[in-house]
Amino acid sequence: MLFDSHLHIVDRKRLAYPWLAEAGALNRDSLYEDYAREAKRLGITDTLHMEVDVAEDDIERETDYVKGLSREPGSLLRGAVAACRPESTNFPTYLERVLADPFVKGFRRVLHVVPDDVSEGALFRENLKRLGNTRLTFDLCVLPHQISKAIVLIDLNPNVRFILDHCGVPAVKDGLIESWSAGIAEVSKRPNVTVKISGVVAYADPDSWSPETLRPFVEHCIASFGWDRVIWGSDWPVCTLGGNLSTWIAATHALMQGVSADERNRLYHLNAKRLWSL
Repeated sequence: MLFDSHLHIVDRKRLAYPWLAEAGALNRDSLYEDYAREAKRLGITDTLHMEVDVAEDDIERETDYVKGLSREPGSLLRGAVAACRPESTNFPTYLERVLADPFVKGFRRVLHVVPDDVSEGALFRENLKRLGNTRLTFDLCVLPHQISKAIVLIDLNPNVRFILDHCGVPAVKDGLIESWSAGIAEVSKRPNVTVKISGVVAYADPDSWSPETLRPFVEHCIASFGWDRVIWGSDWPVCTLGGNLSTWIAATHALMQGVSADERNRLYHLNAKRLWSL
């Protein structure tokens, strides 16, 4: 049983994705039905949709679109992590609408696609505090050199539950780098942070990686955060840059050989269901 905490759906007929024009192989539709056909065969029983950095005017339309898909018979979709703009004066009213919608489980603002001073702004930080003691999580998607900036946000908001995406986006093809390892160890000291074991195949050499290539990164994250603060995600379709969905799931199972059934279940589904009260 796998709970996929990180699915992206791209439907260019319904929504605008400004970044796709320069996204190479990802500049295509990646539809729910294509994902679900494979996911169900691979043991995925539940999934959350992760925002895909749609045009700002489409942010709430994206949530409505995914919610519609979740109502179809047999859907795997259990909720959405929605896009947000904490740097905007409109954030408080948007937050009120989201809190009234139980389908939305959290927010994400990808920080490595904007200047660093966006997350350093007073308004951004003030608005992020509004998530404290709510049911909403906040995904941090940062590059390794930005970990220190993520830590500042976490320390300013001890009552917000943060999720660090994609093992902190290590450059897997360059090998284990001390600065990444140290950053993961440091951020893991904050008890309000969970790490997502997802996406790492996209950062490996697509022609030569194996589970052993990924092992140092995955095991360091698990050793740092512990089995109660790790969740699994596919990062589909981005994971297809390193193979396909089945390849990443097979690699995950290979990496989990030798761990206990309880540890594996916490990573695969129990922690995610607890985190989002599902």
